[in-house]
Amino acid sequence: MHAFLIIGNSTEYIVQSTKDLAEKLKAKILEYPLAKIENVRNLNSLLRLSINEPTLIVSRDIHEATEEALNAFLKNLEEPQDNVYFALTAPSIRKVLPTIVSRCEIVKSTNLQIYKSTNEDEIEKFLGMTAGEKLAYIDKIKDRNKAIEFAESLVNFLHSGLHGNKVKYSVQAKNLEVISKTLTRLKANGNVNLQLTNFVIQYGD
Repeated sequence: MHAFLIIGNSTEYIVQSTKDLAEKLKAKILEYPLAKIENVRNLNSLLRLSINEPTLIVSRDIHEATEEALNAFLKNLEEPQDNVYFALTAPSIRKVLPTIVSRCEIVKSTNLQIYKSTNEDEIEKFLGMTAGEKLAYIDKIKDRNKAIEFAESLVNFLHSGLHGNKVKYSVQAKNLEVISKTLTRLKANGNVNLQLTNFVIQYGD
């Protein structure tokens, strides 16, 4: 994989994750903005030069880039060069253009400020429950912020499942769409219990 999407709100987490990734790839870090089409054109000019050592190009807040810039940048993800890797950052997957997300490996946040019981094991356990057990579980989530973090974790988990082929792709894609809509409604001040209940009802195994 030549492209990584680092999800998180903590600057400290983003910086540490970038360093860890560079160390893993044995690559040097090159910070490069991709907010505008001009940035992408300049990057493409740079990449036309011969890059002899592994280089991790880091672009922060990719969700704030223009659609024109992202569409121009896509070719770099579709036709990766040897020794060139990309680390893109954003606060959540849903804010990033789907065509970008689909070409990246997701690096999940381990920010301690995130709802601590909503880790991958907990999410996997939740998804393995019966419908009745799921309803009892979500009934305990009263706080909107915790509900949003829970939904974000579900999106991350289900997205990683698409790449891992853990379940039938069409079912997983539908479930991802359902929880993404739930997350959007929670962000728009939709009733916490109602939105989570609707998710459980619509979720397919």
